[in-house]
Amino acid sequence: MTHSASRIPRRTAVAAVLALAGLLGTGAPAATAAPATAAAAPDIPVANVKAHLNQFQSIASANGGNRAHGRTGYKASVDYVKAKLDAAGFTTTVQQFTTSGSVGYNLVADWPGGDPNQVLMAGAHLDSVSSGAGINDNGSGSAAVLETALAVSRADFKPAKHLRFAWWGAEELGLVGSRYYVANLPTAERSKVSGYLNFDMIGSPNPGYFVYDDDPVIEKTLKDYFAGIGVPTEIETEGDGRSDHASFKNVGIPVGGLFTGASRTKTSAQAQKWGGTAGRAFDRCYHSSCDTTSNIDDTALDRNSDALAHAVWTLSAGTTEPPTGDTYQNTADVPIPDNGAAVTSSVTVSGRGGNAPAGLRVGVDIVHTWRGDLVVDLVAPDGTAYRLKNSSGGDSADNVRETYTVDASSEAANGTWRLRVQDVARYDTGYINSFSLTF
Repeated sequence: MTHSASRIPRRTAVAAVLALAGLLGTGAPAATAAPATAAAAPDIPVANVKAHLNQFQSIASANGGNRAHGRTGYKASVDYVKAKLDAAGFTTTVQQFTTSGSVGYNLVADWPGGDPNQVLMAGAHLDSVSSGAGINDNGSGSAAVLETALAVSRADFKPAKHLRFAWWGAEELGLVGSRYYVANLPTAERSKVSGYLNFDMIGSPNPGYFVYDDDPVIEKTLKDYFAGIGVPTEIETEGDGRSDHASFKNVGIPVGGLFTGASRTKTSAQAQKWGGTAGRAFDRCYHSSCDTTSNIDDTALDRNSDALAHAVWTLSAGTTEPPTGDTYQNTADVPIPDNGAAVTSSVTVSGRGGNAPAGLRVGVDIVHTWRGDLVVDLVAPDGTAYRLKNSSGGDSADNVRETYTVDASSEAANGTWRLRVQDVARYDTGYINSFSLTF
């Protein structure tokens, strides 16, 4: 994150002194469990994603103006994506089904290698409605998934898990293609799918940044990416159950994904947070003939494509596993005043017997431009404070995204637990993005 010019001299002049002071201080608590790291994903060039969108537009224009199920534009879209994947070394399969009196197609592409008993999937629906080319809905998700798959090939990526990408047909008719795929996936094969990531409308022209809240690990992986680039997110509700992730969720497969909004109206608070126009739909061309290549916000498309790749690289590494036990979480943003009073985020635990565990896991996600300014405590229901992180002027990195382990066995489990954060130095700001406890 870039600091303003007024901040740089202050930090630069004292960095070495503060670093030494940090080494002489109390340091971080011994009870810290740092997350495992995975290989960093490459940047996904938005120009490449837009080139695919241009192809989808050309296909629609040459085939009656749309790429809908049962129309020639849809099959031409499948053929375009398949040719790209075949040339990149994927094993592709075209699955046929019939609905509304027409043959439909799913395209599935497997990347060689990885544990066949742990399959990570990423997908998007490839069909449009009959009234338009469907460039945001859902050329955007389809193009980003395609370009991420091609990035896997360019990197000769060798993930621990097996990677599978998919493009679904007839989503606009009721998730027909993805439902067919899941229904025809043998039970033993279903159990091998460790997660499904869905990308539907990720370039809306008046965008929001929405993350599905279905699976906690997938959700955190995607939110972490946006937190790292300083973009706040909200939980996705408009499309809940209305896109292809529902087909997987309904059979118990962990799901997650991204969305930039459809016909709902952007509020004033959202416009203040993300820019754009309050009182206007996220996508005024939703399901309309004006959903063309001019109906895309390049910044949203770029950010979401990079977040998609980040999730694929991170979740396929085999190092991020769902937490065991019960998790209580607060995802409401809490601003942290610069060099000001402490603020808190709280979760209420109820219905548990006895005390908290000796290995209580505290998930902390704080977005901040100088993490060394922060003092972080876990405060038990009786007011007892457990120090998670001391301030350290030499710690110049952005953000605090850690899972700490606390011996809370002397504390009653039930009650209101608080994450307390204080900024103890000037010039830098941030907010609590989320706080969780896993028992």
